[in-house]
Amino acid sequence: MDAHSILAYAVVAAIAIASPGPATLMAINNSVAYGQRAAVWSSLGNACGLFCLSAAAMLGLGALLASSEWMFNVVKIAGAGYLFYLGAKQLFKKSPMLASDAPGHEKAGRPSRQKLFKSAFLTAATNPKATMFFSALFPQFLDQSAALLPQFLLLTSIFMGLSLTSLSVYAALASRAKGVLTRPRFSLWVSRVVGSTFIFFGAAILTLRRQA
Repeated sequence: MDAHSILAYAVVAAIAIASPGPATLMAINNSVAYGQRAAVWSSLGNACGLFCLSAAAMLGLGALLASSEWMFNVVKIAGAGYLFYLGAKQLFKKSPMLASDAPGHEKAGRPSRQKLFKSAFLTAATNPKATMFFSALFPQFLDQSAALLPQFLLLTSIFMGLSLTSLSVYAALASRAKGVLTRPRFSLWVSRVVGSTFIFFGAAILTLRRQA
């Protein structure tokens, strides 16, 4: 791959990643509720989910989703259902933003690293829109006359690196604003907004239609 193609791909990927989505919301929520280090594990989970999606696109699963309405709907409903679950947890959880500030409750209320990683991984891996995005994006930049595996690893690494950087920035900004976001009068509304936004993202996934 030439430098021009790599740079063009990086710009397109950066624009797509900068747009807030479920992964961004999760990084912000975890940073505020459990600390900036907790957001690192969810960001890593998201990056690994992206790797699986890009691998699926390279293996032709993206084309399968585009050609099979049944398969597309299964993945779509699974992804939307998981986001609905995350949203409901936030809406019905008591003062989630204050959990890490309660005396003697920090360790008990903090999810394990594995749980943070798994939650973000599933959020990324069950997003059919991302799979379709990779399937449409990669062919535009791949050199079909060269070995595909090194190109795949390069493009995927760039995407994962940009994603980690973006989520880290969002988490850092949220951490700086923690004093405001965790005020008793504000915390409940923040939780409601977070939960409602997850549900909104889930509803948006349900509206996706397979392109003929």
